[in-house]
Amino acid sequence: MTEPCLYGIKACDTMKKARTWLDDQGVAYQFHDYKVAGVDRASLEKWCAEHGWDKVLNRAGTTFRKLADEQKADLDQVRAIELMLAQPSMIKRPVLDLGDRTLLGFKPELYAAALA
Repeated sequence: MTEPCLYGIKACDTMKKARTWLDDQGVAYQFHDYKVAGVDRASLEKWCAEHGWDKVLNRAGTTFRKLADEQKADLDQVRAIELMLAQPSMIKRPVLDLGDRTLLGFKPELYAAALA
């Protein structure tokens, strides 16, 4: 298996938990901070195809909640991807890219099963 890539934002508490768990398990991984380095459309399209755009778009976060109502109305995958490209902090995190699939969010038991 190639080294997984963990996508997210460095300061996020859930990201910190995921990184600590990976470090504690001795799992080598690359970290991609999409607040600093951005995220490409192809990755977002892949994640949305796998999980559904409604799961990839973090509607619970402050960034999404601060949007104007008209920006939140009538969302579909195309519009959701545009929002996430413009403001990557609207992407659910972390995203752990294992090459053949991705995990969305952090649950230790899912990470353990996927990396076993």
